[in-house]
Amino acid sequence: MASLLPALATPDGPFDPRALAPGAGEVWLEIGFGGGEHLAAQAARAPDVLFLGVEPFLNGVASALRHIEALGLSNVRLCLGDARDLMAALPAGCLDRVFILFPDPWPKSRHHKRRLVGAAFLAEAARLMKAGARLRFATDWADYADQALELFADSRAFAWTAEAADDWRAPPADHVTTRYELKRLGDCAPIWLEFERLARP
Repeated sequence: MASLLPALATPDGPFDPRALAPGAGEVWLEIGFGGGEHLAAQAARAPDVLFLGVEPFLNGVASALRHIEALGLSNVRLCLGDARDLMAALPAGCLDRVFILFPDPWPKSRHHKRRLVGAAFLAEAARLMKAGARLRFATDWADYADQALELFADSRAFAWTAEAADDWRAPPADHVTTRYELKRLGDCAPIWLEFERLARP
Protein backbone atom coordinates (compact mmCIF):
# COMPACT_ATOMS: atom_id res chain seq x y z
CA MET A 1 0.00 0.00 0.00
CA ALA A 2 1.08 3.59 -0.55
CA SER A 3 1.72 5.67 2.54
CA LEU A 4 2.49 9.23 3.44
CA LEU A 5 6.15 9.97 3.98
CA PRO A 6 7.35 10.12 7.57
CA ALA A 7 8.83 13.28 9.06
CA LEU A 8 11.55 14.50 6.72
CA ALA A 9 13.93 15.93 9.31
CA THR A 10 16.04 13.35 11.12
CA PRO A 11 18.75 13.75 13.76
CA ASP A 12 21.19 11.94 11.48
CA GLY A 13 20.86 14.28 8.50
CA PRO A 14 18.93 14.14 5.20
CA PHE A 15 15.97 11.85 4.78
CA ASP A 16 17.08 8.80 2.78
CA PRO A 17 14.25 7.56 0.54
CA ARG A 18 15.97 4.22 -0.05
CA ALA A 19 15.36 3.32 3.58
CA LEU A 20 11.67 3.05 2.64
CA ALA A 21 12.34 0.40 0.01
CA PRO A 22 15.82 -1.12 0.35
CA GLY A 23 15.26 -3.36 -2.66
CA ALA A 24 14.34 -0.55 -5.04
CA GLY A 25 16.62 -0.24 -8.03
CA GLU A 26 15.88 3.45 -8.62
CA VAL A 27 14.07 6.41 -7.05
CA TRP A 28 11.75 8.58 -9.19
CA LEU A 29 10.07 11.80 -8.08
CA GLU A 30 6.89 13.37 -9.42
CA ILE A 31 6.33 16.98 -8.39
CA GLY A 32 2.72 18.14 -8.33
CA PHE A 33 1.07 14.85 -9.23
CA GLY A 34 -2.47 16.28 -9.32
CA GLY A 35 -4.95 13.43 -9.18
CA GLY A 36 -2.20 10.80 -9.27
CA GLU A 37 -3.13 9.12 -12.57
CA HIS A 38 0.35 9.46 -14.05
CA LEU A 39 2.13 8.57 -10.82
CA ALA A 40 0.12 5.40 -10.24
CA ALA A 41 0.41 4.22 -13.84
CA GLN A 42 4.17 4.74 -13.91
CA ALA A 43 4.54 2.91 -10.60
CA ALA A 44 2.49 -0.02 -11.90
CA ARG A 45 4.81 -0.31 -14.90
CA ALA A 46 7.99 -0.26 -12.80
CA PRO A 47 7.48 -2.24 -9.57
CA ASP A 48 11.22 -2.25 -8.85
CA VAL A 49 11.31 1.56 -8.68
CA LEU A 50 10.45 3.58 -5.57
CA PHE A 51 8.16 6.47 -6.53
CA LEU A 52 7.99 9.63 -4.45
CA GLY A 53 5.08 11.94 -5.16
CA VAL A 54 4.62 15.41 -3.69
CA GLU A 55 1.45 17.48 -4.03
CA PRO A 56 0.32 20.60 -2.11
CA PHE A 57 -3.43 19.85 -2.22
CA LEU A 58 -5.13 17.31 0.05
CA ASN A 59 -7.74 16.39 -2.55
CA GLY A 60 -4.95 15.40 -4.96
CA VAL A 61 -3.34 13.17 -2.35
CA ALA A 62 -6.69 11.50 -1.61
CA SER A 63 -7.25 10.90 -5.34
CA ALA A 64 -3.76 9.46 -5.75
CA LEU A 65 -4.31 7.10 -2.84
CA ARG A 66 -7.44 5.76 -4.53
CA HIS A 67 -5.54 5.07 -7.76
CA ILE A 68 -2.65 3.47 -5.89
CA GLU A 69 -4.86 1.27 -3.74
CA ALA A 70 -6.96 0.20 -6.74
CA LEU A 71 -3.78 -1.04 -8.44
CA GLY A 72 -2.42 -2.64 -5.27
CA LEU A 73 0.86 -0.74 -5.44
CA SER A 74 3.44 -0.91 -2.69
CA ASN A 75 6.23 1.13 -4.30
CA VAL A 76 4.79 4.64 -3.85
CA ARG A 77 5.20 7.14 -1.03
CA LEU A 78 3.30 10.42 -1.01
CA CYS A 79 4.10 13.78 0.54
CA LEU A 80 1.48 16.45 1.18
CA GLY A 81 3.21 19.81 0.96
CA ASP A 82 5.68 21.96 -0.97
CA ALA A 83 8.07 20.08 -3.25
CA ARG A 84 10.91 22.37 -2.26
CA ASP A 85 10.65 21.25 1.37
CA LEU A 86 10.85 17.60 0.36
CA MET A 87 13.77 18.24 -1.98
CA ALA A 88 15.71 20.10 0.71
CA ALA A 89 15.42 17.03 2.95
CA LEU A 90 16.75 14.55 0.36
CA PRO A 91 20.41 13.54 0.02
CA ALA A 92 22.52 14.49 -2.99
CA GLY A 93 22.49 12.15 -5.98
CA CYS A 94 19.47 10.13 -4.86
CA LEU A 95 17.12 10.60 -7.83
CA ASP A 96 17.11 8.72 -11.12
CA ARG A 97 14.16 10.50 -12.72
CA VAL A 98 11.98 13.57 -12.12
CA PHE A 99 8.58 14.49 -13.59
CA ILE A 100 7.13 18.02 -13.56
CA LEU A 101 3.94 17.82 -15.58
CA PHE A 102 1.82 20.91 -16.16
CA PRO A 103 2.79 22.87 -13.04
CA ASP A 104 0.88 26.00 -12.09
CA PRO A 105 1.81 28.46 -14.87
CA TRP A 106 1.18 31.66 -12.92
CA PRO A 107 0.40 33.26 -16.31
CA LYS A 108 0.41 36.93 -15.26
CA SER A 109 3.84 38.52 -15.70
CA ARG A 110 3.87 39.89 -12.16
CA HIS A 111 3.40 36.34 -10.83
CA HIS A 112 6.14 34.62 -12.85
CA LYS A 113 8.45 34.67 -9.83
CA ARG A 114 6.06 32.20 -8.18
CA ARG A 115 6.64 29.55 -10.83
CA LEU A 116 8.23 26.35 -9.60
CA VAL A 117 10.95 26.16 -12.25
CA GLY A 118 13.49 28.86 -11.47
CA ALA A 119 17.24 29.08 -11.01
CA ALA A 120 17.15 28.02 -7.35
CA PHE A 121 14.90 25.06 -8.12
CA LEU A 122 17.16 23.84 -10.92
CA ALA A 123 20.21 24.09 -8.69
CA GLU A 124 18.45 21.88 -6.14
CA ALA A 125 17.31 19.44 -8.82
CA ALA A 126 20.88 19.21 -10.10
CA ARG A 127 22.07 18.44 -6.58
CA LEU A 128 19.60 15.60 -6.19
CA MET A 129 19.86 13.97 -9.61
CA LYS A 130 22.47 11.39 -10.56
CA ALA A 131 24.54 11.87 -13.69
CA GLY A 132 22.42 10.60 -16.57
CA ALA A 133 19.15 11.03 -14.67
CA ARG A 134 16.26 12.44 -16.72
CA LEU A 135 13.89 15.30 -15.92
CA ARG A 136 10.66 15.73 -17.89
CA PHE A 137 8.93 19.10 -17.89
CA ALA A 138 5.60 19.58 -19.66
CA THR A 139 3.52 22.73 -19.98
CA ASP A 140 0.77 24.15 -22.17
CA TRP A 141 1.94 27.74 -21.71
CA ALA A 142 4.37 28.87 -24.41
CA ASP A 143 6.22 31.47 -22.35
CA TYR A 144 6.74 28.99 -19.49
CA ALA A 145 8.32 26.55 -21.94
CA ASP A 146 10.58 29.33 -23.25
CA GLN A 147 11.51 30.36 -19.72
CA ALA A 148 12.27 26.78 -18.71
CA LEU A 149 14.49 26.21 -21.75
CA GLU A 150 16.49 29.33 -20.99
CA LEU A 151 16.89 28.40 -17.34
CA PHE A 152 18.00 24.85 -18.09
CA ALA A 153 20.53 26.12 -20.63
CA ASP A 154 21.90 28.66 -18.16
CA SER A 155 22.25 26.04 -15.41
CA ARG A 156 24.92 24.12 -17.38
CA ALA A 157 23.98 21.04 -15.36
CA PHE A 158 21.49 19.71 -17.90
CA ALA A 159 21.38 18.88 -21.60
CA TRP A 160 18.17 19.12 -23.63
CA THR A 161 17.72 15.74 -25.29
CA ALA A 162 15.52 16.83 -28.23
CA GLU A 163 16.78 15.93 -31.69
CA ALA A 164 13.66 16.68 -33.77
CA ALA A 165 10.52 18.81 -33.46
CA ASP A 166 8.36 15.83 -32.53
CA ASP A 167 10.50 15.40 -29.41
CA TRP A 168 8.80 18.44 -27.90
CA ARG A 169 5.54 18.46 -29.86
CA ALA A 170 4.42 14.87 -29.23
CA PRO A 171 4.03 13.20 -25.82
CA PRO A 172 6.77 10.69 -25.00
CA ALA A 173 5.95 7.03 -25.57
CA ASP A 174 5.72 6.31 -21.84
CA HIS A 175 3.53 9.31 -21.00
CA VAL A 176 0.21 8.82 -19.20
CA THR A 177 -2.42 11.46 -19.98
CA THR A 178 -3.81 13.31 -16.96
CA ARG A 179 -7.14 14.99 -16.32
CA TYR A 180 -5.51 18.40 -16.19
CA GLU A 181 -3.82 17.86 -19.53
CA LEU A 182 -7.16 17.06 -21.16
CA LYS A 183 -8.67 20.35 -19.99
CA ARG A 184 -6.35 22.30 -22.34
CA LEU A 185 -6.33 25.39 -20.14
CA GLY A 186 -3.10 26.84 -21.54
CA ASP A 187 -2.38 29.03 -24.53
CA CYS A 188 -0.71 26.37 -26.71
CA ALA A 189 -0.57 22.65 -27.35
CA PRO A 190 1.41 20.72 -24.73
CA ILE A 191 5.17 21.12 -24.97
CA TRP A 192 7.35 18.26 -23.76
CA LEU A 193 10.89 19.04 -22.64
CA GLU A 194 13.25 16.27 -21.56
CA PHE A 195 16.61 17.02 -19.94
CA GLU A 196 19.53 14.83 -18.90
CA ARG A 197 21.65 15.54 -15.84
CA LEU A 198 25.22 15.99 -17.01
CA ALA A 199 28.14 14.41 -15.21
CA ARG A 200 29.58 16.60 -12.50
CA PRO A 201 32.96 18.15 -13.43
